[in-house]
Amino acid sequence: MIATIDHDTCTGCEECVISCPDVFELNLTTYLADVKLPEIPGDMEADVSAAATACPVGAIAVS
Repeated sequence: MIATIDHDTCTGCEECVISCPDVFELNLTTYLADVKLPEIPGDMEADVSAAATACPVGAIAVS
């Protein structure tokens, strides 16, 4: 699984960072979320999917 964040849509609310800090982080330059891991380990896929669903602006895509 790969997760990406649309930085044009992200508002930096940190919901993904709070729910899945091993995968997402807040960029302190842009104040938008970034993905820390290029490929999501299998044991984290459910958490990443939940973070994508919880994103209030739908900025996270998983494939």
